[in-house]
Amino acid sequence: MVYPNGTVALSRVNLSVESGSVHGLVGANGAGKSTLLKIISGAISPTEGRILWQGKHVSWNGPGDAISAGISCVYQHTPLVPTMSVIDNIFLSHRNNFFWAPDSQLKAFEELCELTGYWIDPWAYINELDLGERQMVAIFQAMSTRPKLLILDEATASLSIKERSLIHRTIRNVVSSGGTAVLFVSHLLDEVKDISDSITVLRDGQVVLSGSNSEIDETKLIAAIVGEQPNVNLVGNLFTSNSNQSQEVALEVKNLRSPNNVDNVSLTIHQGEIVGLAGLLGSGRSEILHAIFGSDRQAHGIASVYGRRVHRTPRSMIRAGVVLIPEDRNKAGLISTWEIWRNISLGFISEYARFGLFLDSDTEIRLAQEKIAQLAIKAQSVDTHVDELSGGNAQKVLIAKWLDDKARVLLMDEPTIGVDIGTKKEIQRLIRRLASRGKAILLVDSELDELLKLADRILVVRHGRIVAERISAQTSVEELVSLASGL
Repeated sequence: MVYPNGTVALSRVNLSVESGSVHGLVGANGAGKSTLLKIISGAISPTEGRILWQGKHVSWNGPGDAISAGISCVYQHTPLVPTMSVIDNIFLSHRNNFFWAPDSQLKAFEELCELTGYWIDPWAYINELDLGERQMVAIFQAMSTRPKLLILDEATASLSIKERSLIHRTIRNVVSSGGTAVLFVSHLLDEVKDISDSITVLRDGQVVLSGSNSEIDETKLIAAIVGEQPNVNLVGNLFTSNSNQSQEVALEVKNLRSPNNVDNVSLTIHQGEIVGLAGLLGSGRSEILHAIFGSDRQAHGIASVYGRRVHRTPRSMIRAGVVLIPEDRNKAGLISTWEIWRNISLGFISEYARFGLFLDSDTEIRLAQEKIAQLAIKAQSVDTHVDELSGGNAQKVLIAKWLDDKARVLLMDEPTIGVDIGTKKEIQRLIRRLASRGKAILLVDSELDELLKLADRILVVRHGRIVAERISAQTSVEELVSLASGL
């Protein structure tokens, strides 16, 4: 597949997915996975090669052809209609058949709930749901067509351990009950190994490894993805606690409350310390960050930064050096149609203005170039639009936006979500490096083993409350899951 600008996205790629099996597809950001999925699903046409579907050569004229043939996709960011209900979104493509009847819709919805073991209010509006719940609706939507091939592109990236296990169980049910094939794309290698029958690895638009899951161990898998033999820094525990942690309190929050699932939260973070928030989906982790930052206008409570009380609004928090790196970069973090340099300078835009009035684009571009080099962001230039970047590089732009000396406290919500293993390790190293330079970090991460490696302390959140505190070196994933679930 060659794009009009000359970019070779895929080169002589062969992929075979057997009926009644789960085929894992992995690779670094920019490896060609998304392009391959778009070809299979009819979103784009290949410039070379053929698609063989159920024994016949086919040519899709658009996604509608692929859907009609029995292919359903759930992308990393599946578009849903925010002002419509859950059930209307799920059966949006069935408006012209019997599913549009309310009773039939509800019955089909209940069957989907029974299949997955997951229940969500069918009458809730999409804009009332968090990211994980919206992803579950997207999966329900794809499954409503009873597809012969179900493509899940990072469908579990935003989900907690509990929700991931539900998706895994759903995949097994779909495969075993109807012979449906599943093409499963994920950066989480442990779940790829857990759920897949066979695995294909793409690197630089080519297949570099393909075979039975049982024949591919984790070491071989990582080596194929990154293009080198993995070392201890890539697959082991990279991090140790900050032994020189300052006792100075960088951020203190008292009696924080919000109707949006924040219930009397008090916490402190010291200079140079990383504090993790652990909890299941819907526990209130992200809501706590938004309440602190002031983007939750219904929240009440006291926040102090280095001993000085700060009014909890985004403007006041940023001025005090508190910044939020949100979970959903497309919705709340970046302007996708803007260039990289404009997005990076947006965080502290007033600092780049002459006399506080006139923007200095030369300074903005120079600083953006420095941050691109610092974070190894892969882009043709600072003028590249964010929506032209891979997910991992877009995530780096989001972090670069707040890499400023004035940012003293970082509220980070799932900073490694949906990125490949190489980018994940780069971001992890960056987080630890920022802490070593005195930044205080409050970190939400659904990957509890990752959180244990990064954080000095972990606060366990359940029903909007902090129910336990643990030193990372003295706890385990099993204990955190038990505390978070109330077992």
